[in-house]
Amino acid sequence: MSLELKGAGVVITGGGGGIGGALARKFAARGARVIVADLDEQGAARVAGEIGGSWIAVDAASESGVEQLITTARAELGTIDLFCANAGVAPHGGPEAPEDQWAKAWNVNVMAHVRAAKLLLPDWLERGRGHFLATVSAAGLLTMLGSAPYSVTKHGALAFAEWLRATYQHRGITVQAVCPQGVRTNMLAGTGTGGEMLMAASAIEPEQVADAVLDSLSDGRFLVLPHPEVADYYAARATEPDRWLGGMNKLQRKIEEATGA
Repeated sequence: MSLELKGAGVVITGGGGGIGGALARKFAARGARVIVADLDEQGAARVAGEIGGSWIAVDAASESGVEQLITTARAELGTIDLFCANAGVAPHGGPEAPEDQWAKAWNVNVMAHVRAAKLLLPDWLERGRGHFLATVSAAGLLTMLGSAPYSVTKHGALAFAEWLRATYQHRGITVQAVCPQGVRTNMLAGTGTGGEMLMAASAIEPEQVADAVLDSLSDGRFLVLPHPEVADYYAARATEPDRWLGGMNKLQRKIEEATGA
């Protein structure tokens, strides 16, 4: 189901910069009424000021934060037509990563989506219309070397989006998963040498991700792939898993050689 942005009520978490900020600007330019949510109060206020929208500094991962966000947004917008679950974190490490980092990744990258959907769905199902946009990342389709918490939870975010789509599509609920590879944001900058080696060459600007999202709203396709080649990688992963994993391990060895790990 296509979404008409003019006059639509839109909420964007992680909207104070990066992909979220780009989405806010693109949506507002097309007449949407946007609420920018972010833990970064200054970033949220800055983006909202640029677009003539509203902002709220809130932890969009906690139960209380999500409830505060949804309640505030409904009071201001009347209805939430599009919810963009965009906030994300990418801690480094594997099984040895601290428990609190695993918990944070789980809460921000997965449970924030679950908690928002829990509050949004009753109204959307009654109306027979609603739109949930999850910023998942290509890591949810593939993997992300160097960050097991990110890779694992992004797979979880994709699985939840798939479940929502399969369960509620016939009831007017559109669910989409945005899965870019490298995007020139602070998150990419924080991935270090490994991230630079894997993603820098093909990294795109946040505005290009937002453009891909805008293009997808006309047909409501589930997977939004700002890097089209990810579709081929995803197919290779599914049909030739051993070969694909061997290739990823080769990349891992190159990273270790370059970093002296």
